Amino acid sequence: MDPMIGVSRSDMLAGLERDGADPETLDVGTNLLLYFVYHYLPDPPVSLTALLSLTGASWVPDGVDRISRLPDVVLRDIISRLPAKDAARTAALASRWRPLWRSVPLTLVDSHLLPDGGARGQLIIGAPSPRAVTAAVSRVLAAHPGPFRCLHLTRTTMEEHRGEMSRWLDTILAKGVQELVFVNRPWPIDLRLPASIFRCASLTRLYLGVWRLPDTAAVPRGARFPNLLELGLCMTVMEDRDLAFMLERSPVLEFLVLMGSQSGLRLRLVSPSLRCLQLGFTYLEDIDVVDAPRLERLFQRDSLPESKLADTASCLSSKIKIGRAPNLRVLGYLQPGEQQLVVGSKENTVPSVQILAMEVQFGVRNAVKKVPGFLRCFPNLETLHVHSTVDEDSTGKVNIKFWQEGGPIKCVVQSMKKVFFYEFCGSRSEVVFLKFIAERGRALEQMVVVVASECFSSGGNVSAKLKPLISAKWLSKACKLQLFKSPCDKVSGPLHCHQLASDFKFADPFDLRYYYEAEEILVS
Repeated sequence: MDPMIGVSRSDMLAGLERDGADPETLDVGTNLLLYFVYHYLPDPPVSLTALLSLTGASWVPDGVDRISRLPDVVLRDIISRLPAKDAARTAALASRWRPLWRSVPLTLVDSHLLPDGGARGQLIIGAPSPRAVTAAVSRVLAAHPGPFRCLHLTRTTMEEHRGEMSRWLDTILAKGVQELVFVNRPWPIDLRLPASIFRCASLTRLYLGVWRLPDTAAVPRGARFPNLLELGLCMTVMEDRDLAFMLERSPVLEFLVLMGSQSGLRLRLVSPSLRCLQLGFTYLEDIDVVDAPRLERLFQRDSLPESKLADTASCLSSKIKIGRAPNLRVLGYLQPGEQQLVVGSKENTVPSVQILAMEVQFGVRNAVKKVPGFLRCFPNLETLHVHSTVDEDSTGKVNIKFWQEGGPIKCVVQSMKKVFFYEFCGSRSEVVFLKFIAERGRALEQMVVVVASECFSSGGNVSAKLKPLISAKWLSKACKLQLFKSPCDKVSGPLHCHQLASDFKFADPFDLRYYYEAEEILVS
C-alpha cells in the first residue's frame, strides 16, 4: 500500500519536518506523480497554439462580411475547432454568430483558461489551486446547453472544491459528454470519485487521474458505460473487484490504459471487446488474460510486483498468464527472471503472437536462462525486440554451450525475420545470444543492433566486441546486419511511446526507429 494514501498534505509536511527533510520535496514528488499522469492523458482536440494559414486567401476590399454568409453547418464546424474561450467570443462578431456557440457541442480544456493559456504546461511546482479557473469552468458548463463533445478538467484540487465537483458531474450527466478527462490535483491523492460518474452513459472516452474509484456497492443498479470505447485509469486507488466491475460495465470497451496504480493489483482480464491493453508503471502481482477473444496488443512498461516497491527482502515475481486470446499479435515488454510466464493452452504456446518485446538482464544468469522458455511459447514469432540491461554486479555469464545444448527453438529456426537489440554493451552473454540467432535463423532478414553510448565513452574497442557476431556463420545469407550508436546517453529501460501502442496504423509499435537519429557503425 502506498504510504501517502489516506494522509493529508499537512500531515505529510509535518512528517517531513520531524524527519529533518526539506518540505519542498513533497511538491517535487507530487509534481513528478502528476507529470506521469499528464503524460498518459490524450491530447485535447483543440489547441491554443494551432496556426491559421491565410495563404491563397482572396481579399475583397469592400468591407463585406462574407464569412457570416456561410451556411450554419460550416460556421458551426469553424467554432467547434476553437478553444472554448475563443468559441464563446464569436458571439460578439455579429448577430449572425450570436446563437451558434450554444448550438455547437462544447469542447472545454480548463488549462486554456489560465492567464497564459497553459503555455507553461500542466505542471507548476508549488502552484495553488487556480480558483479563477475552477469558477470559469462552472460558468461555462452552466451557460452551455450541451451536448459536450470533450471536457479536460485537470487543474482543480477537487478536495477544495467538492461542491463544484458534484455540480460538474450533475451537469455532465444532464447534458451528456462524449470524452471526459477528469484529474484530481492532489491532495489528497485518494479522494473518492462520486459514484454518479457511472451514470454518464454518453461517454465514449474516459480518463480518470489520482482518484479512489467509487465503492461498487454505491453504484446504482443498472449503471453502465454502454458506449465507452477507451478507458484510462491513472494513479488510481482501486481493488481487484473495482477494475473487474469497470470492465463488466463497459461492454464495447476496446482500449484500456492502467497507469501507475497506487496499490497492488491483480488483473483478471475478461472482456469480449478489448483490443489493446496498456500497463505503465503499474504495480501488479498477476496479469491473468482469462478470456479476451479480440485482444490484439498487450503492453507493459515497468510493471513490477508491489513487494518490490516495498523493497522487501523476499521479492515475488509477478506472473503473466495467457489463457484465451486467439488474436493476440503484439506482446511486451516481458521480463524473464522477473516474471513467470504461464500459457493456458494445451500446447503451452501462443501461436498468434508475431511481435514480442523483452527486457533481459544479461548480467544475471538466471534471467538469461529463462529466455529460451519464453521464446518457445511463441512458435510463429516474426519480430523480436530485446532491450539489454547489464548490471555491474554480474551473477554469472551464459556461454554458447548453453544455447547449443538447449535444443532448437522453433520460432528462431523457422519464422523469425527481424531482430532488434537495444543498448548492446558487448558482454559475452549478449554476443552469444545474438550469435545463436544468427547461426540458427533460417528466415532471418534483418538484425539491428543499437550499441550503448557508454561503449564509446569508456574507451573500449567496439569493433572487437562486435567482431564475433559479424564473423559468425550466418545461416541466412540474405540477412542485413545494421549497427547503430545509441543516441541516448542514459537509458534506464526500454523506450516506449504509449500513443503508438494503441495506434493500429503502426504495425510494429515497438520499433520507434530512434536509432536512425544517430550514426551508423561501419565495422570492417
